[in-house]
Amino acid sequence: MIRDVLTQGIVKEFQRSLSIDKSPLREITKSSLRYGLMAGRNSHKAAINWVYVFIAIFLTLMAGNSLYHSSIHTVQSAVSPSNTPTSHSTAIHVAHLALKLSELQEKVHKASVNAEVIVNKGFASSLPTALADLKLERTRSWNVLEKITIELSEVAKVVEELKQSQSGSQNPIDLHANEFSDYVSKGDIGIASVENARPTTPVQSQEGKEKNSDPFYDFFDREEIRNYIKVRENRGEVKNFMGVNATYGTIGHACVTNKALLEKYMDYDIGEVCRDDWVIAQQLIIRGCDPLPRRRCRVRGPKSYKPPFLSNASLWTIPADENIRWDNYYCKNFSCLADYKHRKKFFKCSPCFDLQILEKKRWVVPNTTDAEFLIKDVLALKPGEIRIGVDYSMGTGTFAARMKEHDVTIVSATLNLGAPLSETIALRGLVPLYISINQRLPFFDSTLDIVHTTLFLDGWIDHQLLDFILFDFDRVLRPGGLLWLDRFFCYQEELAEYVFYFKRLRYKPLMWVTIPKVDKGRNEVYLSAVWEKPLTPF
Repeated sequence: MIRDVLTQGIVKEFQRSLSIDKSPLREITKSSLRYGLMAGRNSHKAAINWVYVFIAIFLTLMAGNSLYHSSIHTVQSAVSPSNTPTSHSTAIHVAHLALKLSELQEKVHKASVNAEVIVNKGFASSLPTALADLKLERTRSWNVLEKITIELSEVAKVVEELKQSQSGSQNPIDLHANEFSDYVSKGDIGIASVENARPTTPVQSQEGKEKNSDPFYDFFDREEIRNYIKVRENRGEVKNFMGVNATYGTIGHACVTNKALLEKYMDYDIGEVCRDDWVIAQQLIIRGCDPLPRRRCRVRGPKSYKPPFLSNASLWTIPADENIRWDNYYCKNFSCLADYKHRKKFFKCSPCFDLQILEKKRWVVPNTTDAEFLIKDVLALKPGEIRIGVDYSMGTGTFAARMKEHDVTIVSATLNLGAPLSETIALRGLVPLYISINQRLPFFDSTLDIVHTTLFLDGWIDHQLLDFILFDFDRVLRPGGLLWLDRFFCYQEELAEYVFYFKRLRYKPLMWVTIPKVDKGRNEVYLSAVWEKPLTPF
């Protein structure tokens, strides 16, 4: 009842402080209170109105808090101590309510900061501009009020559920009103304390050991990371189809060495739009923090999006610029990406966006690039047997596009190394796989017909890392499958060392060529080869 009265009071106060007279603008004088509400004009009057609004909001919060305190006190005084089945649900309700009140406090704080920014804003250039600013701020204010009203309704709902669940029972957590206020005032730390106070059943691992949380749970400070990696028991302690009674959130162990970067990545408002921080995610992936945790925010898309081209035209048509988020790239359109003089400023894949010139000739026209086999010659080695595979390269999916014309499905694994490679692959109607060189290929054993790689596993790579990657290729290739090494380059004196790791797979060489690499004037060579995986174990 208190909440309803105060909510109506807030609405009326908003209407009084943010209303606009329907009279012509010329009748609004500088002495008018409404004139003072416009952004940058007579700002001290605007500040007074905002003070009234947020005093009302603060009183509403206090009323909601008091309502909860009285409910908890009533429940605890009405029952005797006992260990009942409803105790767990009570703890959940308490933790949920703490989270709601904490989120509500955060919304009020942000609204206060926004109001202060508006009050301190400089003078508007004109009366129409000031009026437009006022309308915009009024819309934002109503949105804040609507969110606060919804949150208060949820708080009242949780309190009512708590009353019903505790009628005739005692909450085993001795959570008094003053203790709960401490939890709320501490923000995330207080909520974590409520979460940790829940009565939990230890999760049994396969070795029979008790395990309540991930080993890194206490290492991270940001609550959202802790929420993600904490071991979650199945409802009713029922085992799933794999015989496990809990779910384990996974992140790469290298995330520990990138704690600050990961916590920045997980700093967002739950349910809201994510920041444009995909660069942070890619930095984490490249540094070995892979897989990344899931997030509970909506991905930010392009400001305007045009429908992609039809499948018969999308393979060789440059996508629309509007379908890309260009903020974190050197180039801001596809014309820049296709311009040779800009290429070395963003990445090494020089012809990747020349879809109608050099790129369209690759693997089709002889001698388009040095040491490159033709697709028709490679497919002729296994007529009709090559159906699915992966291209582990850096590019825009041209290899997959050419193989698609031969009814072969190729997944293109790449990263956005200075250019929107993944988006371009998808807009061409192909499948991008967003993984780094550090990650195990997400395919089951002996399932692919072909693995192709070009300009990715080159002479910069560590020998042992190359060994792990090649044996992962071997894992996903079926017996009789093809490993196509396309234009691997290194220094002439190091070639024998790298060839040793390729030959250790004991594959049968079907095609092989080495030629000098002369574009840089160094003593480098290209190596291209096609190997067949043995049909039987060694």
